[in-house]
Formats: sequence, C-alpha cells, structure tokens
Amino acid sequence: MGNMPGALIVPFEERFRSEVIALWEKCGLTRPWNDPDKDIDRKLTDRNGAFPVLLLNGKVIGSVMVSYDGHRGSVYYLSVDPAHQSEGLGQMLMAHCEDFLLGLGCPKVNLFVRRGNEGVMRFYEKLGYAEDAAVPLGKRLIPDS
Repeated sequence: MGNMPGALIVPFEERFRSEVIALWEKCGLTRPWNDPDKDIDRKLTDRNGAFPVLLLNGKVIGSVMVSYDGHRGSVYYLSVDPAHQSEGLGQMLMAHCEDFLLGLGCPKVNLFVRRGNEGVMRFYEKLGYAEDAAVPLGKRLIPDS
C-alpha cells in the first residue's frame, strides 16, 4: 500500500494552497457553488480535524480533509493526481485519516461519493466502506458566490 519513495504526508501549509486547488480541479472535485479558497479557509478553523497533504519530491500530488465531530468522523476532498492514481496513494491517505480518527476515539467514518462516480465507489468498497441506509440532506447557510 502506497509506499512510494519520496512520498510524504504533511499538514497543509499556506504555501500549498494554489497547488491543492489546482489538484482538486484536475481531479474534478470543485463545483461552482463551493469556492475552494473559502473551503480551505473554513477548514483551517477546524480544531477537531486535519488537512493532510501528500507531497512527492516537494510537489503536492494528494490531499484530504478529515474531522471528528464527537459522534462521527468525516472525510472530504480526497484527491490524488490522476498521474499517480492506482499506486496506493489514496489508500495511504485514507489510512492516515482512519489512524487520525481512531486516535480521537472516533467509532465510524462517514463520507460522500457523488452519484455515478463508480470508480470512486469501487475504491472505497475495496477499503471496506459500504453504502449506509441513510439519505444525506443538506442546506446551504452561507452562499459562496
């Protein structure tokens, strides 16, 4: 699993911002209604979470947002540069998130996969994730645009 020479998981630093946003765009994670800069700004105020970045020889090739609300863990924006997918790096990032959450005593992880994204569904299924019998509901409190 993801043991690539030169690959290193480090906490997000401001100097990585533009590379992380470019990575999210390359991976198709951005949406018009979510401003990625604002998402990063909000994450940086999260006292119960982490924002690991995966570097390869100093260049951002992966990232993920993880948090624990006292009941469930959550994972967002898991991304690995398409040029480095299927090398175990996504698994490495998820293992990092799970270890982080276990360290906080978190009993379960929730995450979202957009409908129709079968490749990502298979990725998570291989890691032991399964669809819950729940429907996610949402309500925007602060518009980003």
